[in-house]
Amino acid sequence: MSKKKLNSLTLFLKKSKEYMEIAKVGEIARRYFVLNAFDGALTVLGIIMGSYLVGVKDPHIVIGASFGACLAMGVSGFWGAYMAEKAERTRALKDLEMALFINLKNTLLEKASKIATLWIAFVDGISPTVVALSAITPFLLSYTSLISFETAFYASITIILTILFILGAFLGKISRENIFLHGIRMVVVGLAIAAIFIVLNIAF
Repeated sequence: MSKKKLNSLTLFLKKSKEYMEIAKVGEIARRYFVLNAFDGALTVLGIIMGSYLVGVKDPHIVIGASFGACLAMGVSGFWGAYMAEKAERTRALKDLEMALFINLKNTLLEKASKIATLWIAFVDGISPTVVALSAITPFLLSYTSLISFETAFYASITIILTILFILGAFLGKISRENIFLHGIRMVVVGLAIAAIFIVLNIAF
């Protein structure tokens, strides 16, 4: 990369950071990330548990189903968040224009609004995909015959529960409450989902 391009990229990142600070993106992005990461973790957990309990022993199927579902969630999350944030921020700008009797087009506020919308949409879209890739890593190893399917199953469940604990602890840190307790609460939700699958499998 040339020095000119590097300087342009550095300037762009610096400006983007300033815009996001102006638009107060941090809090909103955190909520979107945790929400979709949580959905992604539980989605993959459901696929893994359901596949295992009906006798699926092919890692390729689990990988395809898990990644496909979270990819769809990612695209849906990106587009949904983009449209929702764009609508809300456009309305806010128009309300401000009416209140101040000025045109805010091409102003710092409008640019900050656009960058904020894209960043929030990106965070919302990428979080379930990242979770899915992390959770199905053991099945990728199983697919290449490095570990057994059984080992991959238990390792994947452990990763998902760990992710849930981290998300809970993160929320605990944000709320300035007991980090460990928040983490455990998230893990309990994951265990409850697994238990429901087991009960349903026994019942039917």
